[in-house]
Amino acid sequence: MIATELVTHVVAAVQQGTLAAPEPKGINTQGIVTFFASNIAPILLAVLGVIFIGRASRGEISKVLTSSAIAIVGLAFIAGAATLFFVGDYLIDLIFS
Repeated sequence: MIATELVTHVVAAVQQGTLAAPEPKGINTQGIVTFFASNIAPILLAVLGVIFIGRASRGEISKVLTSSAIAIVGLAFIAGAATLFFVGDYLIDLIFS
């Protein structure tokens, strides 16, 4: 009987403790995107530049041009995706306003 009362008190205390816990915070996705855009992207572009310069100095101009074209097309796709995001947001605001 004492054990069941003790368990009841412990369970009640645990439930009160969990109910009083603060709500979890969301993930700051804007901060993550800003971090990658300001820190990671320039480092990756610098690495690509060093690789391109190294290949060009060895006479592999065709590989440098091919890699540069691929990088430029990739950046164009990224810019296009960002543009479509803003265009879609504008269209939604236009339709539902």
